Amino acid sequence: MNATNLIQTVLIYALPVLFAITIHEAAHGYVARHFGDNTAYMMGRVTLNPVKHIDPIGTILMPLMLYFATQGAFLFGYAKPVPVNFGHLRHPKRDMIWVAIAGPASNFIQAILWAIALTVLMAAGVTEVFFIKMCQAGVLVNLVMWAFNLFPLPPLDGGRVLMGLLPRRQAYAFSKIEPYGFFIVMALVIFHIVGDYWLRPLMAVGYLVIGLLLSPLTSLVGAS
Repeated sequence: MNATNLIQTVLIYALPVLFAITIHEAAHGYVARHFGDNTAYMMGRVTLNPVKHIDPIGTILMPLMLYFATQGAFLFGYAKPVPVNFGHLRHPKRDMIWVAIAGPASNFIQAILWAIALTVLMAAGVTEVFFIKMCQAGVLVNLVMWAFNLFPLPPLDGGRVLMGLLPRRQAYAFSKIEPYGFFIVMALVIFHIVGDYWLRPLMAVGYLVIGLLLSPLTSLVGAS
C-alpha cells in the first residue's frame, strides 16, 4: 500500500476507532460507578476524552506494526483497561456482568448509529466517498470490538460475563485463567480460530440485526 492510500485509510478509520475505544472504556467506568465502584471515576476514566484511554503501545504502536507487517490483513489493538474494584460493587458477582457487558453494548449501539448515518447520507444523495467509507468503517470497527470483546475468556469482557454467570466455585477456578488469557486469545487469533469460529459468525448476526433494526428507516428513505 502506498503512502497516499495509507493516509486515506488512517483518516477514514481514525474517528470511528477513537469513538469506539473511548466510549467502550468510559461505559465500563460509568456502569461500575452506577453499581457502587468509584475507582474509575476518581482516576478520571469516566470521560469521553480519548487521551485518558489511549495506550501508546496497544492503541497506536501495535496496530501500526501489525498493519505494515501483514499488509493490512490483520489488526489488533487495545486501550488502557478501566480500573474496576469488583469488591466495591453492591452485588459483586451480579454487577460484574453489567460492568463487563457495558463496553460491548456501547460498541453495538455505535455500530447502529454509524449505520443510520450511512443510510441518511446515501438517502440524501451524498456521493463523497470519504464520508461513506467512514460510516462503513464505523459499523465494521464497532462490530469487531463488540464481537471480539464478547469472546468468553478473561480478561475479555465475555470472560468476565461468564465468570459472573458461573457458580462461585467454577467461577473461581475459571478466573485463574486470566493471567494467561491474553496469550491464549492471541494464539487462537493467530490460528484463525477466533476469526473463523467466533468473529465472522457473530459479526454476520450483528449485520443482520442492524439491517432488521434499520429496515423501517431504509423503507422510509427509499420511498421518499
